[in-house]
Amino acid sequence: MSRIVQKYGGSSVATAEKIQHVARRIAERRRAGDDVVAVVSAMGDTTDDLIDLAAKINAKPNQREMDVLLSTGEIVSSTLLSMALDAEGLDAISLTGAQAGIRTDEVYGRARIAEIQTERMERELAAGRVVIVAGFQGISENFDTTTLGRGGSDTTAVALAAALKADACEIYTDVPGIFTADPRVCPEARPLRDIGYEEMLELATTGARVMHARAVEVGAIYNVDILVASTFDASAPGTLIHGETTMEQGNKVRGIAHQDHIAKVTVRGVPDQPGIAARIFEPLATAGVSVDTIVQNASVEDLTDLTFTVAPGDLDKATEVINGLLAQIGGGGIVTAPDLGTVSVVGTGMASAPGYAARMFKTLFDNQINIEMISTSDIRITCVVEGARVGDAVRALHAAFELDRG
Repeated sequence: MSRIVQKYGGSSVATAEKIQHVARRIAERRRAGDDVVAVVSAMGDTTDDLIDLAAKINAKPNQREMDVLLSTGEIVSSTLLSMALDAEGLDAISLTGAQAGIRTDEVYGRARIAEIQTERMERELAAGRVVIVAGFQGISENFDTTTLGRGGSDTTAVALAAALKADACEIYTDVPGIFTADPRVCPEARPLRDIGYEEMLELATTGARVMHARAVEVGAIYNVDILVASTFDASAPGTLIHGETTMEQGNKVRGIAHQDHIAKVTVRGVPDQPGIAARIFEPLATAGVSVDTIVQNASVEDLTDLTFTVAPGDLDKATEVINGLLAQIGGGGIVTAPDLGTVSVVGTGMASAPGYAARMFKTLFDNQINIEMISTSDIRITCVVEGARVGDAVRALHAAFELDRG
């Protein structure tokens, strides 16, 4: 008998019929003798609907109250799935994040899991019940409801698999695995049989939305193998995220990730002196602005331009912060560009194999796609490009690196 943690995304539980389908899948595993803990997301677009509803009430709602509000979506899903399992003749119980023992810090909207107290879940499993846990949520030391950020149900599932020492962690969604690119943008994209933690983490942080980046981090830290598979296509094998992939593969590139919408901020005429970057980025961090790619130009007459990217929703806040700093730091002004995107090539071994960067840049040049900024890691090359050309860049790079070939 195995212990299995499964996660079902919002599209998998979007309707009563889909919830009943999920219940039948779980029932099949339970009747085969497995202990099952299932983590569920909110139904369909429930979270977006709740955000829109809150905005009609208050344009800037209190984040604590938003966490309480948004947590209700997963609670609805978990209770309905428990009822569906009862209709299948199985003993099941739904638990909120708090009832499941998920303890977090108090950073509302993007809380991090501090510990998981598994006693309640262990008792329910020992009694022969299927345990249904509301994903995306936990409880702070002050007993306030917290949420883990969008996509946080993935993190809930992987963290539970680690805490419960599960034999398997399975993430079920509406696609049959991790693809070499977003198939909605690049029809030639194909599903991968497996992928390493580092590669998956880079894909997730640069735009691949199938897996939550923090879930991959937890999987890597606790060595939890994660299967990403389709809820509705049982014949598709899915993609295994784990610590090892094919050794010395010929093509080092495993996938192309993209982001459609990012914004660029350039601080002009900044004094080129020690500590100036800290004086810019510390206030941005305090204001809750997350900065991604950073480029500093070569100094001319002891002045330089400092450029960085942010999410479009943070552009106004970043501009406000920088304008408030210009007089203090002696900056010459600020220029913004709101309509950009990124395309990233990801693969272990690219740094030690020549030609990958050159091929990426030449491919974009051949397709008349201008590169605004470049950032790299050991296994990733990211280019900032015009937002309207992101899809063209993805398709061109997918073809150039022959990712359509298995």
